[in-house]
Amino acid sequence: MEKIMMYLEYPFVRYALVVGVLIALCASLLGVILVLKQFSFRGDAAIAMISVGSLAFGYLLMNIFSTSANLSGDVCSTLFGSASILTLQKEDVWMCAVLSVFVLLFYIFFYHRIFQITFDETFAKSLGMKVELYHLLLAVVMAVIIVLAMHLVGSLLISALLIFPALSAMRIFQSFRAVTVCAAVLSVVCAFLGILLSILFETPVGATVVAADIAAFGLCCVVRAVK
Repeated sequence: MEKIMMYLEYPFVRYALVVGVLIALCASLLGVILVLKQFSFRGDAAIAMISVGSLAFGYLLMNIFSTSANLSGDVCSTLFGSASILTLQKEDVWMCAVLSVFVLLFYIFFYHRIFQITFDETFAKSLGMKVELYHLLLAVVMAVIIVLAMHLVGSLLISALLIFPALSAMRIFQSFRAVTVCAAVLSVVCAFLGILLSILFETPVGATVVAADIAAFGLCCVVRAVK
C-alpha cells in the first residue's frame, strides 16, 4: 500500500488513472450496445474474445520475460497501448474528460431511444424514430471512444475493452439497465487495477488492463455457474 501511495504522488500516474477510468467507463456503455446488437453472432464474438485475449496475454508474457529494449517501441505502443497513457499531459486529461462527458451525456439523454433501437429497430421505426440518424450518432460516439481507447489499450485490444465488461455483466444480470451498470463498474475497476498493476510490476498497460477484464469475465462465469 505504501508503494501505491508513493506512486500516486506522481502526476503522470494520477493522469493515467483518471483517463483510464473515463475511457473504460465510456467503452463499457457502448460495448453493451454492440454486444446486444450482435448477440446472434455468438461464434464471431467468441473468436474475437479468444483472439484479443491471446494477444493480450502473449504481449504481457513477452514483456515480462523479454530482455529486448526495443519491444515496447512506437509500433507496439500503438498496437498494444504499452506506454502512451503514462506520458499524458494535463491538456490530454482535460480533452479526454470533455469527450467523456460528451459521451456520457449522449448516453444518458438518449438512453430510452438507444434501448429501443438496440432491441427492436422495426418497432422503433413504427414509432417514428429516425433510426438511421441514431445509428449515425452512435457511430460518431464509437469513433470518439476508439480514439480515446487507443491511449489505454492500443488499436489491437480495443475490442476487448468493449466486449469483455458487457459479456461479464451478461453472465450475472438479465435486464438492460443492470447489465449496463454492472459493465460500467467492472470496466472501471479493471481499468483502475490494471493500470496500478502495470505500474507496480512494469508490465504493458493495455495488456494488463485486458488481462484484468478477462479475469473479471472468468469470475463472472464462475458466479453464473454457482447460481
